[in-house]
Amino acid sequence: MQTPERLPPSAPTRTAAAEVRIGAGSLFVISERTAWVSALVLSVSAFTDWYTGGSAAGLPPTAVIGWHTGAFGKLVFFAGIAVLALNALRLAGIELPPSVPESLVVIGLGFLATAFVLVRVIAIPDVFVDAGRGIGIWISLVSALALTGAGILRANEEL
Repeated sequence: MQTPERLPPSAPTRTAAAEVRIGAGSLFVISERTAWVSALVLSVSAFTDWYTGGSAAGLPPTAVIGWHTGAFGKLVFFAGIAVLALNALRLAGIELPPSVPESLVVIGLGFLATAFVLVRVIAIPDVFVDAGRGIGIWISLVSALALTGAGILRANEEL
């Protein structure tokens, strides 16, 4: 019985295409993590103080959370939850159809959340006339912008 001959070990070579894939894969990981973290922060920020006031006029300090600012605060929360659900479904093996790229959905939800938060930054509801902007609305704005940026990074990887 003959034993098979072993081939001499050859050094692996990297091609330019392999290096591009490695770089694109790391970009995808960064965009995926950024989208996940920004969506989580965006959802939680709907329960932080968007408006504060009352302490200057001798009244006890008050804070109004984003959820209580009307429909926009609730829509910001649900935009973050939708991106988290999209990521959870993808991890479970369920993906969107090829005609609807996931990056486009993330960009759209991030843009909508940014627009909703900007409306609340510019126009304080009439009920809270004496209130100023709290830290929570700025956290919401930054996380909505980061969510949009994560979607753009993911779209860049898909191209």
